[in-house]
Amino acid sequence: MANTNPARGMRDFLPVQVRRREYVIGIIKEVYESYGFEPLETPAVENLETLTGKYGEEGNQLIYKILKRGEHEKTGEADLALRYDLTVPLARVVANHKNDLPKFFKRYQIQPVWRADRPARGRFREFYQCDVDAIGSISVVIEAELSLAVTEILRKLGFEDFTIRLNHREILRDLLLVSSIGETRQTDALIAIDKLDKIGFDGVLKEFEQRGISQNSGKKVLNFLEGIAKLQNNNEIYDELEKFIGRDAFGANELRQIIEISKNSHIKLDPSLARGLSYYTGAIFEIDVGKEIGSLGGGGRYDRLIGMFGKEQIPACGFSLGLERILVVMEERGMFPAELKNTSADVLITIWNGETISESLELAMDLRARGLRVLVYPEADKLGKQFKYAAQIGVPFVCVLGEDEIKNNTVALKNMQTGEQQTIPRENVSEKIKAPKI
Repeated sequence: MANTNPARGMRDFLPVQVRRREYVIGIIKEVYESYGFEPLETPAVENLETLTGKYGEEGNQLIYKILKRGEHEKTGEADLALRYDLTVPLARVVANHKNDLPKFFKRYQIQPVWRADRPARGRFREFYQCDVDAIGSISVVIEAELSLAVTEILRKLGFEDFTIRLNHREILRDLLLVSSIGETRQTDALIAIDKLDKIGFDGVLKEFEQRGISQNSGKKVLNFLEGIAKLQNNNEIYDELEKFIGRDAFGANELRQIIEISKNSHIKLDPSLARGLSYYTGAIFEIDVGKEIGSLGGGGRYDRLIGMFGKEQIPACGFSLGLERILVVMEERGMFPAELKNTSADVLITIWNGETISESLELAMDLRARGLRVLVYPEADKLGKQFKYAAQIGVPFVCVLGEDEIKNNTVALKNMQTGEQQTIPRENVSEKIKAPKI
């Protein structure tokens, strides 16, 4: 017997799940477009060389590679890969179409990506990212607006208690240098620090040792981060940073500007935030809604990524929302509007017998023309079975079009919530269904 389950880490989406996804995506699009971002789409498949070397040591291992085809298949070599994220393809597009794009290019992109990761709660091998990026400016206005756009999206979805953790790659660099961790070991150190939420301070310290970072240096930076984690006020965190890495630290000054101009109360400075992707160069973000859930999204500035695809360095900054994680949290917390559970139809039209089919179809077309979503029962059957089907799929109204109704140009309209049934003129059906419920 064939296995009917989808591949591990992949999913089927039934109608109610699709409606919920479309609801969340609709809000995300609405907010992004209100900030002046334009839509963009890129292929699911990229050249392998486009993706490799952009995500760091661990990211490269999670790329889904596609073997060469035809006569080259036996070589076992890969030349293509499934899209790992939406940021690197954006950088390729900007480098390829820079003469066709405006000086300041703002885009959003909502498409699936694939990672050969271990599936877990809220973590899948195929999942959607909802990205928003601004290309062409080094101004911190970009970071401020991105944080405000993401905040507006989360509030519209019903999230209240969330934090946008904010850090800067230059702060991390300064922390490591002050702790005597040189340039040659900083990538290893950042990979380990990025796991702090998962393995704790002791786990990071062990990984430091495994990666050749001295225990004294590791303890110095981790002791500082452990002390910072106990502070709640951004100003207190600034003060501790200035004591540790110096008053004129570029990264700290940029973060202060972002918070001041955005006036975003959800932002909290977090010098321990690393984000493992190697292309980040400046401010980095991550959304936290509780340790038991994990991040709902993140992003940051990547001013040197686009330059990897051409001669010109073009500044860029972006944010990515994790649609799948958002959906999991919203479902667990009961945050979806009740109407999303209902069927996609407003009314079901019965079929009385074989001779009345054309009348039922004509009524359906008329109601659709009046803006209603109409489902026609596909065959003549007992009315009890047709009503039972309507109740099963959650249709709020049923139109009965029998021989008497056809003769008198009327419709028997049943409210499936109240059980009330009344005969009304055919031309009044749409108004009755659309009437506000009291």
